[in-house]
Amino acid sequence: MTPAVSDDSLPDLQEPDTAGVDFLELLAVLSARWRLLVVAPVIAGLLAFGAAFLIKPTFTARTVFLPPQQPQSAGNPALSSLSALSGLAGSLGAIKSPADQYVSLMHSANVEDRIIDKFKLMHDYDVDYRFLARKELDKSIRTELGKKDGLITLEVEASSAQLAADMANQFVAELRRLSSELVLTEAQQRRQFFEAQLKQARAKLDEAQQLLSKSGFDAAALKAEPKAAAEGYARLEAEATAAEVRLQTLRRSLADTAPEVQQQLAQYEALNAQLAKLADAANPSGNADYVNHYRDFKYQEALLELFAKQYEMARLDESREGGLIQVVDVATPPERKSKPHRAYIAAGVLAATFILLIPFILVAHYWRQRAAAGGGLPRRRAQIVPESGAA
Repeated sequence: MTPAVSDDSLPDLQEPDTAGVDFLELLAVLSARWRLLVVAPVIAGLLAFGAAFLIKPTFTARTVFLPPQQPQSAGNPALSSLSALSGLAGSLGAIKSPADQYVSLMHSANVEDRIIDKFKLMHDYDVDYRFLARKELDKSIRTELGKKDGLITLEVEASSAQLAADMANQFVAELRRLSSELVLTEAQQRRQFFEAQLKQARAKLDEAQQLLSKSGFDAAALKAEPKAAAEGYARLEAEATAAEVRLQTLRRSLADTAPEVQQQLAQYEALNAQLAKLADAANPSGNADYVNHYRDFKYQEALLELFAKQYEMARLDESREGGLIQVVDVATPPERKSKPHRAYIAAGVLAATFILLIPFILVAHYWRQRAAAGGGLPRRRAQIVPESGAA
């Protein structure tokens, strides 16, 4: 009887261990497929270069301008000389960085809507709603504010060179229009305030002059020396009015319990008390109509003179600010397109195709090896052969 054949006596026919892959082997695999690694990326790059001609070209126009500056105000020293109006300019507020505001104004709907309507951008962008056109326009413009020089750079992209230049220059024109309609700087705020006060004082002066011309005068009015008394009363009343304006300005930003408000209120009440005393002294009999009209006329005259001086100072400061936007570089039609960069597109596609082919070739080689190993010599199974003639 022959002994049974065990699996241990058979030769080991397992697959060779291929877990460790040599770097030189990888290079050999890639070098064997060098034609594919060279030809395929080149063909892909050429196709991408040709397809880039189908992309609509984009042109970029550039303009640089200087926004209005914020100089030292000439009105502030003059206002400080008036006790009641000393803090008026400061209370009106000052612009810290006007250039930042002008950058924001360029992206406002007020400006963008006029650009969209002027150049019919809704048709060019193929959109049905204005807010979608604004989004597309925002993608087409770039603004940059110089930190050191304060210059604003505006770049506009469009489908044609002339359109890009026209849009960039129109942005500056719309910014000039909008800045002239808005009160942005401290001098503009002061000019607007004193302009309103000046109109009101002039109207009241005309009214007082008409009343004075109708009143006439008598012997009692001559004895009261109306000129000196009325001029003194007018100056005091002008100071009281200015104190009231200052009090109202402080109450806009401070509570009534604030020390500044209480101090200004005490000054205003003291001036009113002095006015009451002067009024009683000037009219002991209570029937000097001419003195009252003359005093009111002088008061309106003094108030008009005060507001006229401040208005002229505010106008001077506004003119010194250069209310105009100064263009450094006017946008001109660009000589070359800015997009697309066909060479960059072709080079990118070529490099991407080359990089993607490397793992593809290695994976394909690996699976071929596995397939070859699986289809080779089959593993033998051990069998027990019975002895001949055995039952």
